[in-house]
Amino acid sequence: MKILVCITNVPDTTSKITFTDNDTKLNKNGVQFIIGPYDDYALARGVELKEQTGGTLTVLHVGEADAEPQIRKALAIGADDAIRVNAEPMDSYFTAVQIADIARQENYDLILMGRESIDYNSGVVHGLVAEMLGISSYSPVMKLDISGNTVTIAREIDGGKEILTANLPLVLGCQEPIAEWKIPNMRGIMTARTKPLKVVEPVSVIEMTEPQHYSLPAPKGACKMIPASEAGTLIRLLQTEAKVL
Repeated sequence: MKILVCITNVPDTTSKITFTDNDTKLNKNGVQFIIGPYDDYALARGVELKEQTGGTLTVLHVGEADAEPQIRKALAIGADDAIRVNAEPMDSYFTAVQIADIARQENYDLILMGRESIDYNSGVVHGLVAEMLGISSYSPVMKLDISGNTVTIAREIDGGKEILTANLPLVLGCQEPIAEWKIPNMRGIMTARTKPLKVVEPVSVIEMTEPQHYSLPAPKGACKMIPASEAGTLIRLLQTEAKVL
């Protein structure tokens, strides 16, 4: 089985975010980057499936050279090799085109990625990739088992979860508890240094979007404590200030 796991390179949620170029670009100075948390789940399950089936696992990232520490981490966790498309991901469509182009050349049986990235949170790349490849896609997948060519998955739906089966090839968007995050051990870190990382140039794509302006959320206001005996005051403030009633 040939498995492809797509990972993102995103700011750690504890990083302080600022913008440059008239608030049209993220200021990367001083920002700690990590593998997207949902991608970490996809990677962990991909490694487990590779070990179970005796297959191969390739990691793919669309991004610039500053993401290579995260790619090497994925190799240390258990991926066999990696591909980096040397381009700044402009939007979901651009990213999906690059992934689909690589997948089309290599004929992967299973393509895993997080249900969404934690920077733009679009949650549409897996669906776009599947459409471009002419195969099925499901998300968010919470459980994944494979027997031969048949895949059994559990995914979250409104009010519960759905169990279904499908045939490979597939594109799946993953989330917890599909697997437990894996931490690289020393042997994995050492072997990752010699595993192949291929850098390829992007295919041409018509830009579908262009950022006009980024802004930070409004700062949190001060908290007002209302005594339990003054319910009338609480209701008035909810109506006049919070405007939620």
